[in-house]
Amino acid sequence: MQYAITAATGKFGQSAVNTLNNLVGAENVIVIARNQEKAAQLFPNNQFRVGDYDDRASMTAAFEGVDRVLFVSSQPGGPVARATAHQNVVAALQTAHVDFVAYTSFPKAQTSISALASDHRDTENAITAAHIAHSFLRNNWYLENEMGFLQSGAHNQETLYWANNTAGWALEREYAEAAAKILVLSDPKEIYELAGAPRSYADLGAALQQATDNQFTVTQVNQTAYTQSLEATGLNHDTAALFASFQAPINDGALAENTTDLTHALGHEPLTASAAIKEILTR
Repeated sequence: MQYAITAATGKFGQSAVNTLNNLVGAENVIVIARNQEKAAQLFPNNQFRVGDYDDRASMTAAFEGVDRVLFVSSQPGGPVARATAHQNVVAALQTAHVDFVAYTSFPKAQTSISALASDHRDTENAITAAHIAHSFLRNNWYLENEMGFLQSGAHNQETLYWANNTAGWALEREYAEAAAKILVLSDPKEIYELAGAPRSYADLGAALQQATDNQFTVTQVNQTAYTQSLEATGLNHDTAALFASFQAPINDGALAENTTDLTHALGHEPLTASAAIKEILTR
């Protein structure tokens, strides 16, 4: 059985490759990425193939002879629209006759009102239409996304947030470990809603106090005031507004899930919030 992981040199990809190497042996894991030099440094024991989502032919060649693929979704904002780039990957999977793909998607992608869900919904639909056996790994929020919040508390400074509702924060490496383990299952589910325990920012602040042993204040403000607080750190308005918008999927309920899929996929409980925070702050 030959496995492949796309975007393998990113943080998610690196964690997934390392887990998969331990599960099936590096000789059975092909790493696919654009940067050959970086891949050779990171994965000296794995076969490397060049694959660029913007280039369908390169992805088709990269998938040749591969049985199962972990398709790691790309970041938006590239030279080619993400929906188009992902369609290239799906077409390549189909042309190369890949048996199974696990795709990293967005929570409740088919019904979510979040703007972030759109490209993932399109990709899920394309995979389904291509009649490729699949699992959709609908990852909730990486705890690493909250680095500004965490660093404020680590420096014993007031931590601010504006979003109501909850998110299923967990470590990026935990989502990656789960993805690799799902990839090797003989009978995986079609959909995994992968998330940590649902927590509010107030909950996250309490866990941050516990992790740092600091007694800073955790304060909810409105979005405008939050944006202004970012501007006060030296960011221009547009950048501050962009960073503030990252809490929108939490505020609109897109990340409000109560699911045990991550625990089941990992085979153990994710780290507690305070332990996960400690890991991030000591990296």
